[in-house]
Amino acid sequence: MQVIAIKDIVRKDIPIYYRLLFTGVAVLELTKDPTDYRIDFSIEIKPTGQKEITVSFLDDLDYPLVPIVKELKHYIATMHSDGMLPD
Repeated sequence: MQVIAIKDIVRKDIPIYYRLLFTGVAVLELTKDPTDYRIDFSIEIKPTGQKEITVSFLDDLDYPLVPIVKELKHYIATMHSDGMLPD
């Protein structure tokens, strides 16, 4: 299982400045061929500066969720720290 990319990322406009909401398409390689899955994810920045990332799938997935969500959270955190998410 590998996260190839997250594409078509759109930021939802909400009035809370410390919470960022996004939708996108995660390209995951669960078997031999990469497959697209629609996701919603959020990044909430706590008062301590710590980031809390949540991920939810909009499409059905026939694979254990815990390892996929863990990899996606790491990938999203890297994208956020590298400034690759839309403003």
